[in-house]
Amino acid sequence: MVEAVPDHINFPKEEEKILELWKAIDAFNNCLKQSKGKPRYSFYDGPPFATGLPHYGHILAGTIKDIVTRYAHQNGFHVERRFGWDCHGLPVEYEIDKKLGITGPEDVMKMGITNYNKECRQIVMRYSSEWEFIVNRLGRWIDFKNDYKTMYPWFMETIWWVFKQLFEKGLVYRGFKVMPFSTACSTPLSNFESGQNYKDVVDPAVIVNFPLDDDPNVSVIAWTTTPWTLPSNLALCVHPQLDYVKIKHVKDDKVYIMMEARLGALFKKENEYEILERFKGSTLKGKKYKPLFNYFLELKKTGAFTICNDTYVTEDSGTGVVHQAAYFGADDYRVCLEHGVITKEMIVCPVDESGKFTQEVTDFAGQYVKDADKNIIRWLKQNGRLVDQSTYKHSYPFCWRSETPLIYKAVPSWFIRVEPLVEKLLANNQKTYWVPEFVKEKRFANWLRDARDWAVSRNRYWGTPIPLWVSEDLEEVVCIGSIQQLEELSGHKVTDLHRENVDGLTIPSKRPGHPPLKRVSEVFDCWFESGSMPYAQQHYPFEHKREFEDCFPADFIAEGIDQTRGWFYTLLVLSTALFDEPPFKNLIANGLVLASDGQKMSKRKKNYPDPLNVVDKYGADALRLYLINSPVVRAESLRFKESGVKDVLKDVFLPWYNAYRFLIQNVQRFEIEDSEVLMFNEDEFIPSGNFMDKWILSFTQSLIKFVRQEMAAYRLYTVIPQLVKFVDKLTNWYVRSNRKRIKGEGGVQDCRHALETLFMVLFSMVKVMAPFTPFLTELIYQNLRKLVDPESTKGINVDSVHYLMIPKPREDLINPDIERAVARMQSTIELGRVIRDRKTMPTKYPLREVVVIHPDEQCLKDVTSLEQYILEELNIRSLTTSQDQLKYGVSLKAEPDSMVLGKRLKGSFKAVSQAIRELTNEQLKCFRETGEIDVLGHKLGEDDLRLTYTFAQGVNGATSKYEAHSDNEILVLLDVTPDQSMLDEGIAREVINRIQKLRKKAGLQPVDKIGIFYDVEPSTASLASIIPSHSEYIFNTIKQPLSAYPPTGTEIITETTDLKGTKLKLTIVRRDGDDNNTSSTSNDVQVKSIPKPETNPACRYINLMLCNAKPETGSTSCFGSLLLENPKGESPIGYDVMKQQVQVVFGLRGKVLKIYKSPDQSSEFVSSDLGNLDALSGSTLYVFVASVLSSNTAAPVNATSPLCRFVNVELHSKSNTRTGTVLLENPQENFAMEFATLRQQVDAMFSLAGKPVTICQSNKKEKVLTCDSANDVLSFHGTTLHAFV
Repeated sequence: MVEAVPDHINFPKEEEKILELWKAIDAFNNCLKQSKGKPRYSFYDGPPFATGLPHYGHILAGTIKDIVTRYAHQNGFHVERRFGWDCHGLPVEYEIDKKLGITGPEDVMKMGITNYNKECRQIVMRYSSEWEFIVNRLGRWIDFKNDYKTMYPWFMETIWWVFKQLFEKGLVYRGFKVMPFSTACSTPLSNFESGQNYKDVVDPAVIVNFPLDDDPNVSVIAWTTTPWTLPSNLALCVHPQLDYVKIKHVKDDKVYIMMEARLGALFKKENEYEILERFKGSTLKGKKYKPLFNYFLELKKTGAFTICNDTYVTEDSGTGVVHQAAYFGADDYRVCLEHGVITKEMIVCPVDESGKFTQEVTDFAGQYVKDADKNIIRWLKQNGRLVDQSTYKHSYPFCWRSETPLIYKAVPSWFIRVEPLVEKLLANNQKTYWVPEFVKEKRFANWLRDARDWAVSRNRYWGTPIPLWVSEDLEEVVCIGSIQQLEELSGHKVTDLHRENVDGLTIPSKRPGHPPLKRVSEVFDCWFESGSMPYAQQHYPFEHKREFEDCFPADFIAEGIDQTRGWFYTLLVLSTALFDEPPFKNLIANGLVLASDGQKMSKRKKNYPDPLNVVDKYGADALRLYLINSPVVRAESLRFKESGVKDVLKDVFLPWYNAYRFLIQNVQRFEIEDSEVLMFNEDEFIPSGNFMDKWILSFTQSLIKFVRQEMAAYRLYTVIPQLVKFVDKLTNWYVRSNRKRIKGEGGVQDCRHALETLFMVLFSMVKVMAPFTPFLTELIYQNLRKLVDPESTKGINVDSVHYLMIPKPREDLINPDIERAVARMQSTIELGRVIRDRKTMPTKYPLREVVVIHPDEQCLKDVTSLEQYILEELNIRSLTTSQDQLKYGVSLKAEPDSMVLGKRLKGSFKAVSQAIRELTNEQLKCFRETGEIDVLGHKLGEDDLRLTYTFAQGVNGATSKYEAHSDNEILVLLDVTPDQSMLDEGIAREVINRIQKLRKKAGLQPVDKIGIFYDVEPSTASLASIIPSHSEYIFNTIKQPLSAYPPTGTEIITETTDLKGTKLKLTIVRRDGDDNNTSSTSNDVQVKSIPKPETNPACRYINLMLCNAKPETGSTSCFGSLLLENPKGESPIGYDVMKQQVQVVFGLRGKVLKIYKSPDQSSEFVSSDLGNLDALSGSTLYVFVASVLSSNTAAPVNATSPLCRFVNVELHSKSNTRTGTVLLENPQENFAMEFATLRQQVDAMFSLAGKPVTICQSNKKEKVLTCDSANDVLSFHGTTLHAFV
């Protein structure tokens, strides 16, 4: 039995229940089992570090991955989803260094690598349980049990194998290179790591003099923002082709040499200096100068402290003279090497791994370089070498882990040759598909073109050791590619590959008399590990060789845009080097999630809400949809606002939920009041002829087609807005405009069509939306599936919506003409609403006329075809269409945008403004089509003018009765003149509104049996006459009689409100004997005696007795009746329908029932027994629930008339007279009918489809019955009523 849906919902709490459901049915693993053997869809999950908690960036990327992989599964693929953990590297070591107060390598050596790595191992998975909880809570399905960790020995072994392949291809070398260096982590970083975290900083800037040896009175002056590099100065560099000048400083007569184009860097005015000589930079080449410090004075003999030439010197900063600290800048190193200032074997690097000066720099030894800046500047000043001092704001790289400034420092490293692979990298990049494309074509491709060799070694401890065993002279190098190879060459058993386990292993030298080979001390950069994960997670090539090769490249990966220089890059480099193939086929790059103020999210600043708190408030689905329906999926930045998540609930989920609740409410009403059963079979569904049914079905199928098309292209950013728009169309258009049909006001058959249509749409929607909002779709599905015909799902596991496939679009239901017509209807209604809002005329108050103007006749036909919907939605009496706007005196008028044009036109503004106001209707129509117009020689666009509609004045200056509005396609006019009868109807609608709000406040359902009473104070107020005069109108809306005071019955709620200055008191009561909120707990097996009817039922019937179970869902009696036809001689009942109606009568929906002709179950009732209705009529059938054991045999029922009270109804029309029967209760003494329901049953029985009907007790149209006069419908039992059309 479908369950009632509560008015209010706590989305987070419901999500927690869904999590329990998934756990109980092992939903994720069942999905994988069900898809076994289907085509594989491979997906790589970039491994996060578990040393910190997930942030919104993780949640965003995880949501994208979850949506795509869920969609792939529901599209017929087998999708293995394994979680991975990045366990090595700086993030872990940095935490340990902070914990233990480690400041440099010597501290690690004191405690030993074994103990250090033990500490690292203990915190690696510090937050793994929190990660698993948060990921699961967010609805992401991924395998944590079959995960991979970069510290697993089998994972590390594949890393070795990857490196050995590169080594054997000649792509590995050792060299000195100036690299970004983290002094906090005591290790070099790769270029892409250093590019991840730039910040604006203010550094000291100094200009320093370097006196020439051949003329000490002349100094070359150089500028730098890194004073700490000056103690390591070995040369100066100037541009050979640019102009330099020798100048005299007027202030102190000192003579300097600098670039002419940079004189402004030192002097503010030209009269502050005198130019003595001009020459090219090449003139200075080879000149010697006096060093700043004497720390490396001996190098002067071998070429140091000389002026070099190179074109990298620019004329846009400094003095045009660059000081060269060869081992602290990449260009410095190159220039000094080319000019013989240094050699490859030399190293002048007086800064240790902690960023402190060594003992060679005696004046500043032990000082951290950045801290030493101020002391060095003081020394320069004291020793007459400081020319100028200032500050300089610029962008500078910081360590991505420690948030400390990087320095550039020459270090020995192991490199992968990337530069020779650039063309292959670019070619493989072209084989991939990226969303958005510009990230691939611009950002990533540009990075690849400038790719540099990759330094993969780190001078650290907790990581995969580089598998190189070398001799002391580096002449002998062995690269190990497996554990087995190491065991064979070292003679030792190996179970773990971390440093503490392999550093002590040696390999005998092949050169006689030479000591054994030892492993180099470095470990791999953790980016090398994550870039190897496609192979290492499978332990390739040692295991799963076939599985890997069948699924490589991956079908899909996704991470943030910052990974263009990280994971995306390392994946491509390694796959290109290994296989000359891209590592993936499809990629989604998301943008960054920022705090609401546009700043980077910071735990320290606490400038963002905790993700779990947001989920606890609004639910995971709301957070997921908020993130996905934002610019961040187009690789743009998102300013995260909690209010945005809340808006998803308000604007999307609540309307969607309410549409679902409305469906269930009316399905229950349909079954109780109409004694009908709704069982949906998608394969057998035939759409009705109703225009709006056709529209919503077409719109739904078009959406499914669109979603499939866009998801195939991985464009989530186009899919989500359409899904959100669909929710609006469904709830605000289909449900709203078909409420009466869904409530059954158009008859049973029409109601069935509307309910089936709404069910079809909602059921399709939960399947399509399941990957995006997994919780809400599951919640709705679990109830909707109870309405699905079990025959249609035989052999299919339907325990979860996520087991179902995404539906394929039904082309036969797609009708572009209908979708176009409804879109135009919607435009008309929305334009009308704008006019009402502008004139402060609520929709409650009816208006006379709406005029729709459009030059296209087809557009007007579309509008006319949906006239009834337009009139109802806008509450208007009549619709007129026209192709001629001039007929109504409507013309366009333009006003200038003063703010925009005033600034731009300045002196011309006044004349242009006047000319704008004088533009004709034809000129403005042309402007609206083209988007631009020439006014007095100025080209004006859409932002410069505001268009409005004006009406020509009538005779004697009378103004138009219309108000106009347009969307630049359709023009709508509303007649806004007031009318007393319309105002009165508006008041009646206000009364209805107050009643409906009161019912909702009392928590009442549509099926509840109530009475409503009113009182007006003062009694002379117009409201006292408006309510009776509109009683029929009010009744047709609230489906309950509205009676004047005093009330009779058990009071439920009373409320007094003010309505246009009059007090309106409303009371809702429960009708005596109709309190169905309590149910009997005993099975009443006694037939109650009811008054003998005056006449027999007009239709043939059977009686029912429920024998071995209690009735449910409010029923308390085990005795009921069913009509075998209705009207008389028409619509004979079928076997399946009969069984469904038996379920409804006793509230046993979904139960398997057995029906017998006798209580001893000796003769089962079968479909062929319906062949002779005359013989069957009047008999009693005995109902048994198949799952309940029966031990006692009930006594047979002997009845000569129906066990339920009934009334016959004779329909009198011009064509003929027909007779039918209405059961006034069912089962016995349950669900007694009210007159309003009786009237609905008469409409449905004779298919009157809302035609006005009068019901009388006399065939002469006398004794007319109304809701007030017929307050006891059961009193008509056994009589005949007469209906006149």
